[in-house]
Amino acid sequence: MTIDRRLLDLLACPRCKGPLHPCDGRLSLCCERCRLRFPVREDIPVLLLDEAESYGEKEP
Repeated sequence: MTIDRRLLDLLACPRCKGPLHPCDGRLSLCCERCRLRFPVREDIPVLLLDEAESYGEKEP
C-alpha cells in the first residue's frame, strides 16, 4: 500500500472518527478504538462499514 502519510493523517474511521493506521502488512487500515479493519484495494482505502471486518478480542 502506498497511501501518502498526509492523506493517512486526514482519513478517519467512519464509525468513531478515530485515527486509522496501516495493518496486515499494509493491506488494510485499522481502527484500534472500534477494532475494525478496512480493506485497501488497488491502493484505495475502502472506508465502508459494510466492508469492514472486526478483529481482536473486543466487539465493535
